[in-house]
Amino acid sequence: MADAGAPPRPPAPFDRLVGRFVGEGRGLWAADPPFRYREEVQIGATGRPFLTYRQQTWDLADGSPRHAEVGYLRLGEAGALELLLVQPTGIAEIHAGSFDGEVLDLRPVAVSRTPSAKAVTGVERRFVLEGDVLRYHLRIAMHDEPLADHLEATLRRVAG
Repeated sequence: MADAGAPPRPPAPFDRLVGRFVGEGRGLWAADPPFRYREEVQIGATGRPFLTYRQQTWDLADGSPRHAEVGYLRLGEAGALELLLVQPTGIAEIHAGSFDGEVLDLRPVAVSRTPSAKAVTGVERRFVLEGDVLRYHLRIAMHDEPLADHLEATLRRVAG
């Protein structure tokens, strides 16, 4: 039985994205050694044609906060969607893509930054949802270099 206070679930296939996912990931950065982190992603229904998106990571060794981003997934026709994100590091991203119920491929429409932010010039995101397991792969470009692998994680749904 649905919670009377909860917003209605979004239409299929977007309803599969709603939930809280936790797990671990690993990252690569050209000038630094590889690193590992703990992560949580929350995607929530709003009762409108968009979902909320919140992501946060922590250092595995000491639990200190590492990265965070918040935004919205705007739902379109036939699996089309848009992702709008902001990060406290001064980066803002707008992506367009599609979700077929399993694979969410996002390509950048715009990547903007504040004057003091790192020189990020491109970001690509790919999510794969298999049952209650959410995997993602993120590629990033900085300083006019081409896109390169940066992050990947495997998260499991702990609430839905």
